[in-house]
Amino acid sequence: MAKFLKLIKNEDGATAIEYGLIAALIAVAAIAAMGNIGDQLGDTFNDVATELSTARN
Repeated sequence: MAKFLKLIKNEDGATAIEYGLIAALIAVAAIAAMGNIGDQLGDTFNDVATELSTARN
């Protein structure tokens, strides 16, 4: 019974889980930001390609 109570009071695993959740949230935010930047960068390259094509003609 004493070992069971000691196991319940042990909070070492909770800290690891909290760090894991924080890392997951940071990863989700980074993926969302990179996706948005990627879309904007693609639009910019398309605009440049269109301008170059127009200037060449």
